[in-house]
Amino acid sequence: MKRFLTIVAFATTISTSFSQALDYNDLGVLFSRDNNIGTARFNAMSGAFGALGSDLSATDINPAGAAVARDSKFSLTLANKSIESTVNYYGNTNSLQDEYFNISQAGGIFVFDVNQNNSGWNRFAFTFNYQLKADFDNIYSGRGNSNFLFYDQHLDDTSTPANIFDRSLEQNFSNEMRGSNSSFNLGISAVHDNKLYVGASLKFHNLEFRERSFLTERNDDVNGNILVVDDFAERFIEGNGFSFNLGFIYKLNKFIRLGASYESPTWYQESIEDRSGSLTMFEIPNLNLSGVQDRFFDGPYSLRFTTPSRFTASGALVFGKQGLISVDYTYKDFQNFNYREVDPELQDANRFFSTDFRALQRLSVGTEWRFDRVSLRGGYSYEKDPNLVIGGNTDKDNIKSFSAGLGYNFGNTKIDLSYQQAENRQFYSLYNAADIDIDQRTSRIAATIVFSL
Repeated sequence: MKRFLTIVAFATTISTSFSQALDYNDLGVLFSRDNNIGTARFNAMSGAFGALGSDLSATDINPAGAAVARDSKFSLTLANKSIESTVNYYGNTNSLQDEYFNISQAGGIFVFDVNQNNSGWNRFAFTFNYQLKADFDNIYSGRGNSNFLFYDQHLDDTSTPANIFDRSLEQNFSNEMRGSNSSFNLGISAVHDNKLYVGASLKFHNLEFRERSFLTERNDDVNGNILVVDDFAERFIEGNGFSFNLGFIYKLNKFIRLGASYESPTWYQESIEDRSGSLTMFEIPNLNLSGVQDRFFDGPYSLRFTTPSRFTASGALVFGKQGLISVDYTYKDFQNFNYREVDPELQDANRFFSTDFRALQRLSVGTEWRFDRVSLRGGYSYEKDPNLVIGGNTDKDNIKSFSAGLGYNFGNTKIDLSYQQAENRQFYSLYNAADIDIDQRTSRIAATIVFSL
């Protein structure tokens, strides 16, 4: 269901243009996924923190982890993302690179010890945390000749019969996305008998998405006259949603910890979509055809939707203060995505989710080893793409990533650094299914400062 540019072409008389970069199934996947990013320590271990806790970003997966912390703490994370894309289009290759900078996490844990031993509850913790779930910043473009076309007539042509431009010469396309999906969670957790950790949180989500897509077609007729068409479209979506999160961690013994968490669907109640665009056809002097432009503005439209719930199962081996190995398994079924509007296009998207998509599954492994005040970390993650129709059934668009990092403990202050690199292939369709494929490499560098009280 992935489409790069969907163009409405007109068989005889062209009167308007509508071009959109991502269809509503693509948007549903984009708005439901998270990049598994957070603090530098979290990133360095590929997010395998469901059975560990203490870290602020760990509480975004399992809210029970806040009570693992012995002291109150605050952390702030700055991150840089670099994207390298190689766009393949009908034998032509185009490479480009872009970089972005953001604040990916900020929050704190307040820890309270309990002296009443009769109840068995040893410690409570309250959490607040801002987390960047996904940043949409991305741009890619390509050029080539598919030998297909959308536009074979000029808008200004009133002759009978009309001049037909039915030979494809070249296409030039680009897509730019900006925005982010972030959450702010408020959580509470507690530990019983220093073995069982339980927690719950409310999460408030904020979504901002802007997209600009552009297509130029060059087509000619039998006499060598060239029709040049620019098709531009822009859309903006913003909305707010909420979800809740429940979890536990259990210390089976001094070495083994087990954890599980459930995050409810996210209900987006007040999302708004606006669209605009233009179709421009340039003059053709030999045929006395003037340049013309058609513009459109649509919206605002209501876009209420529900993203899939998330289940995470975790386990960890902890070797005292020397080191640890942790594993997380995440399951999110995209067949449960649902648009709650009655619009036929959105209902069609719901049907495609139920037939053409599967569950997203992610396996993350992380490790950390301490040498006095220095900590060394590493991790690996593998994530299945939920799209079954294009790319997903071949597993070529699954995301493979590795990570590494280090930290230094100054006492009440800690500094952590991390590096992540993820690779996958993305498939889109312009004229034919998957006629655009993009090899993409995403690198992230993050730095976190942690203050303990």
